Amino acid sequence: MNPEQMRDASLLELFQIETRTQVQVLNDGLLALEHDPTSAPHLEACMRAAHSLKGAARIVDLHPAVRIAHAMEDCLVEAKEGRLRLQAADIDALLLGADLLQRVATPGAELGGEIDDLVARLSGAAHAPQAAAVAPPAMPAIPEPPEVPAALPARRKSDLGAGEGERVLRVTADTLNRLLGLSSETLVESQWIAPFGASMLRLRRLQAGALQALDGARTALAGKTLDPGAQAALQDAYRIVEQCQQELSQRTGEVDEFGWRMGHLARRLYDTALACRMRPFGDGVGGMARMVRDLGRALGKQVRLEIEGESTQVDRDILEKLDAPLTHLLRNAVDHGIEMPAVRAAAGKPPEGLIRLAARHAAGMLLIELSDDGAGIAPERLRDEVVRRKLASAETAARLSEAELLEFLFLSGFSTRGEVTEISGRGVGLDVVQTMVRQLRGAVRIQQQTGQGTRFMLEMPLSLSVVRSLLVEIQEQIYAFPLAYVSHALQVRAEDIEQLEGHQHFRFMGRQIGLVSARQILHTDQPAPYSETVSVVLVGEHDRLYGIAVDRYVGERTLVVQPLDPRLGKVQDVMAGALMDDGTPLLILDVEDMLVSVQKLVEGGRLARVDGPGAAAPARRRKRVLVVDDSLTVRELERKLLLNRGFDVAVAVDGMDGWNMLCSESFDLVVTDVDMPRMDGIELVSCIKADPRLQTLPVMVVSYKDREEDRRRGLDAGADYYLAKGSFHDDALLDAVEDLIGKAHT
Repeated sequence: MNPEQMRDASLLELFQIETRTQVQVLNDGLLALEHDPTSAPHLEACMRAAHSLKGAARIVDLHPAVRIAHAMEDCLVEAKEGRLRLQAADIDALLLGADLLQRVATPGAELGGEIDDLVARLSGAAHAPQAAAVAPPAMPAIPEPPEVPAALPARRKSDLGAGEGERVLRVTADTLNRLLGLSSETLVESQWIAPFGASMLRLRRLQAGALQALDGARTALAGKTLDPGAQAALQDAYRIVEQCQQELSQRTGEVDEFGWRMGHLARRLYDTALACRMRPFGDGVGGMARMVRDLGRALGKQVRLEIEGESTQVDRDILEKLDAPLTHLLRNAVDHGIEMPAVRAAAGKPPEGLIRLAARHAAGMLLIELSDDGAGIAPERLRDEVVRRKLASAETAARLSEAELLEFLFLSGFSTRGEVTEISGRGVGLDVVQTMVRQLRGAVRIQQQTGQGTRFMLEMPLSLSVVRSLLVEIQEQIYAFPLAYVSHALQVRAEDIEQLEGHQHFRFMGRQIGLVSARQILHTDQPAPYSETVSVVLVGEHDRLYGIAVDRYVGERTLVVQPLDPRLGKVQDVMAGALMDDGTPLLILDVEDMLVSVQKLVEGGRLARVDGPGAAAPARRRKRVLVVDDSLTVRELERKLLLNRGFDVAVAVDGMDGWNMLCSESFDLVVTDVDMPRMDGIELVSCIKADPRLQTLPVMVVSYKDREEDRRRGLDAGADYYLAKGSFHDDALLDAVEDLIGKAHT
């Protein structure tokens, strides 16, 4: 809440805010007490939190909350005074009390029965006689685990100590974004002082030359007789030029000093603005220890989560988006990785499993490691599952390394669990992790040691507002590749480029890497000039590893991301814009989008040679047809038919994809389906006919709908031909295409 909202908030809303804060203190303290039941600092912290909530609940006249907090406080007092040793069941009851305190603050919540049961449990624990040594209760076998309580929403530990340390001011995200944008512009503008200072130095040298020339003229005329007027004028000119020289020297020094101060101040301003977007890693993972503990108990396992690097600074946007991936990884670690206590004891391990979650900065990136000391992953079982799902033949699977096998775990729908439970078995967890990390311009890797545990490593930029990039030049324009997507930057000799199956390749680290021209991907006009060496940026991974040929490398820079105007929509192959130090604008490339574009070029057989002079120009131009259909089967059938007839064919997966291609490439004909996601065929036809540049482009609609009203609807939108798929056959499509645009070659 901002200050105005805080003033206008009701007492109940203020109580809800305080409850979120104090419940986080209770959660942290109770989890610590589960391992050290006599810890005085944690007992006192929990007692203070319960006492504060009891007082706040009395003020808002919330009697159920008073009862819960009072019972919790009594139990904690008994433990502090040594009359009660907290057991696992007591911690369960106290954690349940913390959950109920949050729920009871919600208007309309009916929790009378649950509160009565909880108060009875806590009162019984506080007054029960304590045995000298009480073993933790054995967990019964649970055939199907019950629903695990959700992690609490209050996770911002940096807010908890606002009254004890620095003051905290709540600022909207948009305000921070504008502040960062303005500070980055200030940093760019400050760079203009250096060129101005250099121009003043050149002027100073010219002034010094003028003074020397004037002094030479005065020396040459010294032996000659001049009238007094000329002599005085010469002396005045020399004096004035000398004064200008001194003044210019002084001002040049001042400009240099001001430029240094201005640049230093602008850098500090930018760094401070960037730091305002950062939050401690602990703010995003505050509830995860509780979630791991509750999930473990539901499964009959003893599990503890250790978090390292809680003070590591992370961009707030990244921290928010990390919640789902980390939750999936932690649930997998508890369910798949950590063994049952009896199994661990038989393997010589302690009954309690340990999961470590660590965050740190390294080489300008955020590294997050999540490891467990569980059973690891059985490679042979994973290999059998790959073969069973027909993802690879038995011969191919036998040759796969362990690292290659582990990559199958990230496929959607892939799971080694035989049955589906509420916790796992559907094969969506790791797929979600990889998708989310890629959206954050990062990467995820997995390592395992059978019987010893598994480790996941997430690598991503420190901030989404800035990106460390490799700058390259493509046809006299500067572009940026985000370094998180760049595998290697190479110089490949032209003689090492081979032609295999119609595509150019080169060998790197024992692999054949496909070579694609960046000029072709970005639809520039001219092929790259021939060179003895080619600058190649290696992007992608595994079977989608390609070398993107660029004109030259410019360098490595940290760029402030400037989002494109939303009215532009998604610009193909472009992620955002940025400014260089001298104010020159550039585009940051969308590598994932580029890989899709490369795949289309490969599938369409339209890859151009990187070494332009070596490619023979076609004697005749082939007409280009764009096929737009969301059905892979229909799309491929139409593409192959048209290719066999000699047409140059490009494909789009829906109307929006087709429209983007039409905006950036030239075609002689569009063949489109009607029912498609994002933009249907009728909308696509309407857009084409409404665009002055494209309105003469012939459009053929191919659809399963062959009713007269459907046909009329397509033709009214502007389609030049309507072909029903019900009567579709090879000759019908090809004859219709040739009726519209003629033969394939011109």
